[in-house]
Amino acid sequence: MKITFLETSDMHGYISPTDYSGKEALALGAAKIAAKLKELRSKAEGPVITIENGDFIQGSPLSYYLAKEKHSAKELTDLINKMHYDVQVIGNHEFNYGIDYLKEAIENYTAPVLAANVLNHTGQPYFGKAYTIIEKAGIKIAVLGLTTQYIPHWEKPETLKGMVFESIVDTAKKYIPLLKQQADLVVVSYHGGFEKELSTGEATEALTGENEGYALLQEVAGIDALFTGHQHRTIAAKINGVQIVQPGYRGNHIGEIQLTVEKNGDQAVVVDSCAALHSVEAVKPDPEILSVIRPVEAELESWLDQTLGEVSGDMRILDPMQARIEEHPYVEFINRVQLFASGAKISGTALFNNDGKGFGKTITMRDVITNYIYPNTLAVIKINGAELRSALEQTANYLAVENGRIVFNPAFIHPKPQYYNYDMYEGIDYTIDMSQPAGQRITRLDFQGKPITLEQELEVVTNQYRAIGGGNYRMFRAEKIVREIPIDMTELIAEYLKAHPVIKAEVNHNFQVRL
Repeated sequence: MKITFLETSDMHGYISPTDYSGKEALALGAAKIAAKLKELRSKAEGPVITIENGDFIQGSPLSYYLAKEKHSAKELTDLINKMHYDVQVIGNHEFNYGIDYLKEAIENYTAPVLAANVLNHTGQPYFGKAYTIIEKAGIKIAVLGLTTQYIPHWEKPETLKGMVFESIVDTAKKYIPLLKQQADLVVVSYHGGFEKELSTGEATEALTGENEGYALLQEVAGIDALFTGHQHRTIAAKINGVQIVQPGYRGNHIGEIQLTVEKNGDQAVVVDSCAALHSVEAVKPDPEILSVIRPVEAELESWLDQTLGEVSGDMRILDPMQARIEEHPYVEFINRVQLFASGAKISGTALFNNDGKGFGKTITMRDVITNYIYPNTLAVIKINGAELRSALEQTANYLAVENGRIVFNPAFIHPKPQYYNYDMYEGIDYTIDMSQPAGQRITRLDFQGKPITLEQELEVVTNQYRAIGGGNYRMFRAEKIVREIPIDMTELIAEYLKAHPVIKAEVNHNFQVRL
């Protein structure tokens, strides 16, 4: 008997095949996923189990509008219910709009929601279920749900109050033997990825525990299939005899693992297996899903098109790499909004990806949201000069020199682009000299015309993710926060534009990057 598992992950609130910047008919979105799932279900030879692996209710202009303007995820949860998943897993971005928003979403889902390694004060799963057992054609299949343990490094402590996040390896060691006693097959759905190169076992990132998929398959026996996500990679492979998949980003692929099972008395034995990815590029969107979301998307389009301000000069981003090594008016603008909102004198921000286009002559809400893509709030941290210098040395490591040119360090593009971890500052004057060895590249660091001393205390505003150490900036921590601005950055930008309806595209060139 063949049992087919179909997985989606990291759809991030994209439903129609658009990125809301004006591009239509793209190879993404839940409407295309729904159509492809129907096709794959109909073609499957035996039973089918569908898994939604997390990061569904946050990440798109639509999900932002629902959270901030409608204050409910019901449109999204109703839609996912219509797609008839058997299992759902919590992703890290599910926490971004607060615990009440997440709890409402979970209550609305009809499929069981799993998170075995997110525990309450008694050591039990905080959200109620660690696993579920599904019986298909006489075969019992256990699905264990896990999520990255690194969430406390990204979210506000009050959002996670009462929660403990365990390593997925430790959790799996506890549950897999128990599930092997209860079920014929045991599969794991993990909202996390792989910390090492699959073929060589060499580390591809700092081993912080954010991604533990490789360690899981090295240290825990008895897993029949592993479904992953979080890194937005497209993977269909086999490690230690276990088929694995990771189905990309924004609903551009479905991951499939097929297990061929034979009954041997009371036991079911996997005699063959394979993994594959299915693109939705040539798929027509499911009309039912489109009809469900159409009314709220019409509201969204009107909201996105509201004019917020105008630009004097040119604030378009034509070359995102150049905007990282030579100060760009858009970067300057974001830092100035942060300074204005916080009252701090030093600000740090990043270009989160290479998709943002900056601002044209007229700025709409669509421009703001498609450039500033994360639901960040701001925090002001008090640090000393040594810690600021250390942060700048770390940000310099995201650059590299190739063939006489400064490029984004390839080590931080593959397997997952980390453009959001390269920070640019306003309020200080500094030089990054790429001819110097790592750790010694900050050759100038001044504040208000004077060199910053190692002991000098400084207040710096940054997004909350960075303020608590996100991106492995360990010199920053939650206890260093001296005040917070609990308003979404997108709203702060809109409010700034109301107060300054015409902004100048200008820079002061307070930082330089040299070969």
